[in-house]
Amino acid sequence: MADQSDVEAALVGVIGGALYPYGVTGPCAVTGATCRIYRGWPVPAALDADLLAGIANISVMAVEGHTLNTTRWPDKWIAPTQTTPTLSTTVVGQSVTFGGIAAPGQVVAVIADSAWAAWRVQPADTPASVAAGLAGSLGKVRNATASGATLTVPGVVRLTARVEADQPTLRLSRRQQQAFQATLWCGDPATRDAVGGAIDAALSGIDFLGLADGTSGRLRYVSSSVTDKWEDAVLYRRELTYSVDYPTAIAADLPRMAIGAANLGADRAHAFPTLLS
Repeated sequence: MADQSDVEAALVGVIGGALYPYGVTGPCAVTGATCRIYRGWPVPAALDADLLAGIANISVMAVEGHTLNTTRWPDKWIAPTQTTPTLSTTVVGQSVTFGGIAAPGQVVAVIADSAWAAWRVQPADTPASVAAGLAGSLGKVRNATASGATLTVPGVVRLTARVEADQPTLRLSRRQQQAFQATLWCGDPATRDAVGGAIDAALSGIDFLGLADGTSGRLRYVSSSVTDKWEDAVLYRRELTYSVDYPTAIAADLPRMAIGAANLGADRAHAFPTLLS
């Protein structure tokens, strides 16, 4: 699920990519600058040491008190990506042969005329053990045998085999708009200006910020401010504030239907039924 920490991590990633396009071992995009980018507020002693060493710090954190509940649609399950089964089936005449990888998270179904059997793949399964398991289940209603990875149903007129994989799904339970601040802590104004400009350009070019769970948040510019105080003679600061409207999502792996029928809801979206196994 997307959390405030995921948004902060995504912003750190964008800023890091803008300043170090060739990775942290490569040169900084701002000539002559060395930057440290992280989530949270800096530790004063560590910041002082970095500034004296010529290392600029960029801290990213949520702005307290700047949160708005923007939930405006009914929550529902969505499948942002599709998982392809790794177990395969080949039907020839009265036999079905299983191949590929019998990985967990898959359900195999065999329909022999009006009889059927389903098998949920277990961690220790192989194509041969899947065939044996289906033969044992199907054998309760009609004759069925297994030899290696091949299941045979003598006398069958119509033989069908299917493999379905559990699908990663998300339920968007809430949306919120939160302000986040990227604070630049630099030892001189030239570095602050150059680094700040590079970060602002990178963030301003993004409409939707990709998050780790596959969702995204709407990124909008809010404000920018510069702090120069005579008592902080070696500290030049700039704060860039952006808001992110992002969802809170609940993740689950749900099965797809292998046997039966599904109803379409009012929005014409398929439901995720409980699969017989």
